Amino acid sequence: MIVTVTANPALDRTILLEAPLHPGEVQAAASEREDAGGKGLNVARVLVAADAPTLAVLPLAEDDPLRSALSPSRVPLRTIGIAGHCRTNIAITDPAGITTKLNLRGPVLSEDEAAALVDEVVAAVAGARWLVLAGSLPPGVGPDFYVTIIRAVRTRWGADAPRIAVDASGPALAHVVAEGHPDLIKPNDDELAELAGTALGDGDDLAREALAAARRLVPAQVATALVTLGGRGAVLVSADRAWVAVPPPIRVRSTVGAGDSSLAGYLLAESSGAGPEACLASAIRHGAAAASLPGTQAPSPRDLPLGDISVAPLIP
Repeated sequence: MIVTVTANPALDRTILLEAPLHPGEVQAAASEREDAGGKGLNVARVLVAADAPTLAVLPLAEDDPLRSALSPSRVPLRTIGIAGHCRTNIAITDPAGITTKLNLRGPVLSEDEAAALVDEVVAAVAGARWLVLAGSLPPGVGPDFYVTIIRAVRTRWGADAPRIAVDASGPALAHVVAEGHPDLIKPNDDELAELAGTALGDGDDLAREALAAARRLVPAQVATALVTLGGRGAVLVSADRAWVAVPPPIRVRSTVGAGDSSLAGYLLAESSGAGPEACLASAIRHGAAAASLPGTQAPSPRDLPLGDISVAPLIP
């Protein structure tokens, strides 16, 4: 089983424009849709669509509109009650798939609510293979909140603790890498550059530059890094090897949630016993499928692009 934690869930509202975004002007929208969002929930929805055992843990009031939005996804939930309602994120996507996102901060978690969320996660991961800590942290908790969860889980379960995957950014990710010793991180190229304290270019050497940056962290602080590079694919870096893969040609409709789907694809393959190359190929396939769908829809197996994904060893 794969348990996901979404500490700052959201309603994702996606607005599709008929023309490129022109700031300061009035424009017509071609359509809009609303999906349950937050990185952990996005991962869980992909897992459920693939019939993989999963459980999503999140803070959620009983009367929060997010519950209705989550209902069609069939994601099994464990929630702790909070006083506030989840935030709304707005994504504006033009016909070329270029997306502008406006993310709100979310409700403030009290000290008691934060402690209850940690306890709920510790209980939920009994027998789980992976624990996924994904997305931004809500106001009211410190930037080391994910480290607090990791320590609580490993203290309670010891050798039976699940593997820890983290998809975060900024101080939350920095604290996890410095103090949490995760089994997997999934930054994009910008997040990796910030984390490693280096600049990455946008030329043909991006994959090798990402590998060099990841090597500052792997394996000393992180066991494995899955670095997504948008339309240029992804790099997988383990203790002693690295691979690169590129996505198949697709029509990009929305990039929101594509990275989350990549992480879900990796975990699906790894949980089935696949090797690193197959895990990377699955990540690429799921990320490409998500980018070809509008809004933050979770790709199902029937949405995955056909054909082989080329995975090659990456030499520095």
